[in-house]
Amino acid sequence: MSDSLTRQTCIPCSGKVPPASEAEVAELKPQIPDWDIISVEGIPQLQRVYHFSDFQTALGFTNKVGDLAEGEQHHPALLTEWGKVTVTWWTHALNGLHRNDFIMAAKTDKAAQGLTSDVMAPSHQTD
Repeated sequence: MSDSLTRQTCIPCSGKVPPASEAEVAELKPQIPDWDIISVEGIPQLQRVYHFSDFQTALGFTNKVGDLAEGEQHHPALLTEWGKVTVTWWTHALNGLHRNDFIMAAKTDKAAQGLTSDVMAPSHQTD
């Protein structure tokens, strides 16, 4: 995780600013090595799955990420399940990636420190 990214703040982004260039993505991506760049309907996005020991911890993490998002006015897609949270960042106004997404990915990693489990959580079964 990059401390330099976590110290930065998001800039307001409208559809009038350019998305991250290939060179910028090549510079920023190594700073968040555990994130994948995926494409959803042709839109590049950053995505990472975090694993937790239980639902309550996963939900607490989801709320931490929500608080971060509100503070920066940049919001992810969050999928909270038993034992895991999938976080996806992209800039909706650009239909792509912006430096803000990399900043928020680094801040998300920092928020997860001490909460995640090193092994995949077992599947939850209801009886």
